[in-house]
Amino acid sequence: MTLLHSDLSTVASSTQTFQIGSRKSQLALVQTHWVQQQLQMSFPDLSFEVHTMSTQGDKILDVALAKIGDKGLFTKELELSMLNRETDFAVHSLKDLPTRLPEGLVLAAVTERENPADALVIHQKYRDRQIDTLPEGAIIGTSSLRRLAQLRYHFPHFTFKDVRGNLNTRLAKLDAGEYDALILAVAGLERLGMSDRIHQILPPEISLYAVGQGALGIECRADDVEVLSVLKAIEHVPTRDRALAERAFLRELEGGCQVPIGVHTQLNNEMLTLTGLVASVDGKRLIKDTVTGAASEAEYLGIQLAQLLRQQGAQDILNEIFQTVHRS
Repeated sequence: MTLLHSDLSTVASSTQTFQIGSRKSQLALVQTHWVQQQLQMSFPDLSFEVHTMSTQGDKILDVALAKIGDKGLFTKELELSMLNRETDFAVHSLKDLPTRLPEGLVLAAVTERENPADALVIHQKYRDRQIDTLPEGAIIGTSSLRRLAQLRYHFPHFTFKDVRGNLNTRLAKLDAGEYDALILAVAGLERLGMSDRIHQILPPEISLYAVGQGALGIECRADDVEVLSVLKAIEHVPTRDRALAERAFLRELEGGCQVPIGVHTQLNNEMLTLTGLVASVDGKRLIKDTVTGAASEAEYLGIQLAQLLRQQGAQDILNEIFQTVHRS
């Protein structure tokens, strides 16, 4: 969708420069500058400036994300900046954006999704192996409970070890021999020009991806009509439909980064198929199901699937996880 010239002149007359909030990480900046470039091409008469800041999730690198237990680890500082009118909108990896946003902020646009799958990144000594042929006791690095639970379910003979830091730091630890393999997002590796490190793309049978993984979510103030109009120019409607279903599923289950919840969506001829799972952290229980319906009913499908999994015992798993989190 692009704005008409009359719409653009209205926007340009009142706001010549838009301030974009971004995290300082290499991947965040690559993503934010891509959004900046797309908007600049759509609106050559407007200016878009990037302002960077560190979030809580960027500062706490020696503690597993699940133990911090905060759903807004990578977004709060950016959101405060918008609410204080220091920035006009923020670019997020959609998977980092909580499903419940602060009052006064909205998800304004979702960009076209890159490959949302998880990737196996291997140490050189295992370059002739796939994930199902790695030896017993192989040390697998991941900071995601979603990945951890699914891999424990399929490969209980592996050893799992938390890994934090930016992508280069994680890869350096792998290459130094601290890990035999890492599980990382395909999209992040591709955006940073590291596709050559992807040894194997994990199929959905092994690892369902995180809600929103591979897409960018752009957040802004709910009452900022000008910004909302501008951002619609780079919205990818099929991706947004998939994201709405996934986020409704997660929101209905009230899960954050500390809950092993995975999804997989497909869109064919305006029909949306959503698969979701809830797993126990130890990987011993995994509840999974699929629903299909009209893409126009995306959020309803997400809610429907969440209720379906609840009926099959997902709520018991979630209750156990919440109780464990509150005790720790």
